[in-house]
Amino acid sequence: MSSVRTQQGKVVPLRAVVVDDEALARRGLEIRLSHIDDVEICRHCRNGREAVDAVKELSPDIVFLDVQMPGMDGFQTLKAFSGPKMPWVIFVTAFSEHAIAAFEANAIDYLLKPIDDRRLAVALDRVRAARDASHAEQHRDRLLQLICEMTGEEVALTDALAGRSNNAKLVIKDGDTTVVLPWQEVDWIESAGDYLCVHARGATHVMRCTMKAMEAQLGSTRFVRVHRSTIINADRVESIRSHINGEYFLTLMGGKQVKVSRSYRDSMGVIADERLQRTH
Repeated sequence: MSSVRTQQGKVVPLRAVVVDDEALARRGLEIRLSHIDDVEICRHCRNGREAVDAVKELSPDIVFLDVQMPGMDGFQTLKAFSGPKMPWVIFVTAFSEHAIAAFEANAIDYLLKPIDDRRLAVALDRVRAARDASHAEQHRDRLLQLICEMTGEEVALTDALAGRSNNAKLVIKDGDTTVVLPWQEVDWIESAGDYLCVHARGATHVMRCTMKAMEAQLGSTRFVRVHRSTIINADRVESIRSHINGEYFLTLMGGKQVKVSRSYRDSMGVIADERLQRTH
């Protein structure tokens, strides 16, 4: 378990707001959370309007947000959240089809009703890791500022801390496990909200990162954006099939099919060039 601690070594609890129009559901989640030492519920809310007011007043770390609610549903409620500190949102739903929509709405995770204790633990671990990462980013920002003051030059953070040579590998940290992937082994990358699924060597690795940040990190013509939620390794394209509506379908080594949307048709030139180079 990863928890933020004060200088005195005390665990700083995750302050949570529970939002559900059903009293029994709120009580059930409260009972489960009562067994977790570093989570405390600071308010129960019966609807989206109460949740918006609670977030504004309390600035909680987490909001457990029911998707199906009368009036403002979970997604509408999330859109209404505002303020200097956006809470981590864990959607709670009885329908699994809401899972993808939850990630697209920038929720850190989702839980299916009835809530499974193991899935709850996984979701909370993601919040802890995200909070730890946020603190680490603040530390890195201060370090970068110090470097800039010492050198009098603006430098990229990755250059200052590690050097451009580290871009030859992708480092993915998942809990206590760290996976290091050479870029050439990455087949394709797809987004799910603030997370990316990196497909490589027949396995899928999940990391917290946006597509925009990943594109900036790639810095290589080998990797091509073919859809708003998909980046592919052009070296891994085995065949190309056009569609009557102007879209293309790529078959990657291993058989995976990926759609090239009409908005990203310009990427086909890069893909074709890469394939031509491989055949010569």
